[in-house]
Amino acid sequence: MASRREFFKTLASPISEAKEKKISLYLRPPYYKDIDIFDKECINCESKACASACDEDIIIIEAKGTPILNFTNSGCTFCQECANVCETNVLNIEDKKDKINAIIIINKEKCMSHNGSICFSCKEPCLDDAILFKGMFEPIIDMDRCTSCGFCIGRCPTNAIEYTIK
Repeated sequence: MASRREFFKTLASPISEAKEKKISLYLRPPYYKDIDIFDKECINCESKACASACDEDIIIIEAKGTPILNFTNSGCTFCQECANVCETNVLNIEDKKDKINAIIIINKEKCMSHNGSICFSCKEPCLDDAILFKGMFEPIIDMDRCTSCGFCIGRCPTNAIEYTIK
């Protein structure tokens, strides 16, 4: 008869396997070929030049040493500077994506416009005209136009612009 401890280990094993296979929850600059290469190559990069090359100051280096995007104060202009200075070739202009690895969402409960106040804070900085309004009160994101650049996120006064990782 198996011990109680062994029984509970078998119950927990699917959870442990899921943690090992965990998909990166980070937003990455849009110039990579393989998402896994960040963990393999960027951690060995001494210069971290991608972060200092970003004019918008949205690239930060997370604890493991890989570049991630932070849209708190600005967004990505797809300027290619991070790819131009990448010494490990993780970021490469030839691998440019049309969209950042996120899906931008408007949380209707937090959104001022969805709750009867006139607010265009998210629409104004949108470089792709991807935020459309039904009348004056119902902003929606046109997913065909949205590049997930993030400019709308930091501008929302109620933090109603959220994202999920693709």
